[in-house]
Amino acid sequence: MKVGLFVPCYVDMFHPETAIATLELLERFGLSVEYPVDQTCCGQPMTNTGCEREAAKTEELFVRNFGKYDYIVTPSGSCTNQVRNNMTAIEQTDAVKHVRSRTYELVEFLHDVLKVDVFPWAEFPHRVALHNNCNTLRNLRIASMSERREEPFSKPKALLGMVKGIEFADLTRPDECCGFGGTFSVFEEGVSAKMGQDKVTDQLKSGAEYVTSSDSSCMMHQEGCARRMGANLKYIHIAQILNGARA
Repeated sequence: MKVGLFVPCYVDMFHPETAIATLELLERFGLSVEYPVDQTCCGQPMTNTGCEREAAKTEELFVRNFGKYDYIVTPSGSCTNQVRNNMTAIEQTDAVKHVRSRTYELVEFLHDVLKVDVFPWAEFPHRVALHNNCNTLRNLRIASMSERREEPFSKPKALLGMVKGIEFADLTRPDECCGFGGTFSVFEEGVSAKMGQDKVTDQLKSGAEYVTSSDSSCMMHQEGCARRMGANLKYIHIAQILNGARA
C-alpha cells in the first residue's frame, strides 16, 4: 500500500510535531509513506470564504501531487472534508475522483482502512478530554452526534482506548463548536473567542489534564484561549498519543 502524506498548512507552520508523529505512526504499520515536497494548501480557506473559483489552481496542484497514491492520509478532518466533499472548482476527471475518494483523515484511516486493534508501544497515563472538530464529526462521521438519535460510537475514543493507562474525562457539551471555524475566527473574533473560552471552561470542569483531537486547528484556538485564561490544560494531537508520546 502506497500512501501520500498531506500536511495541512497550519500543521506545517505551527505544529510540525503532529506531522512527524503521523509519519512515524503510519510507518509503524509497515506502510510505504511519501511526502510530496511541493504540496501546498488544499484550498479550504478559499472555499470557506465563498471564493470557490480561486481555489482551482490549488486543487489542480493537489491532484498532481497525490494522484499516484493508493491513499492520501492527513492529520486533519477539516482538510479531509475539503478534499472529499468540496473539491469542486476543477473538472471532475477520473484523477480528481480518485484523489477525492482516497483521501482519509488519520483516525478514520487507522480505524476503517487498516482496522488497527493494538498500539503496543503507546502508554499515556493521564486524564484526557476528547474534542471532535465539527467537520470531522458531522461530515466525516468520526463519532455519533448528540443531536441525532443514534447508537453512540467514537472512532478516536476506540483507538485511544487501546492506549495503556489513559483515562477519559467526559465533557458536558462534547459536540459544541470551539469557535475556530477557520476564517470564522478572523471575521467574528469576539464570538470565536467566547466560544473558545466556553470550551476551555467545560474542559476544566471535566478534570482533564490533557485535551486531544484529530485537528490541530481547533486545539491551536483552544490552547490560545486557555493560556489567556490562565487554565492549567495541555493540548496534544491524537497522532502523538497513538505514536507513543510521553508527557
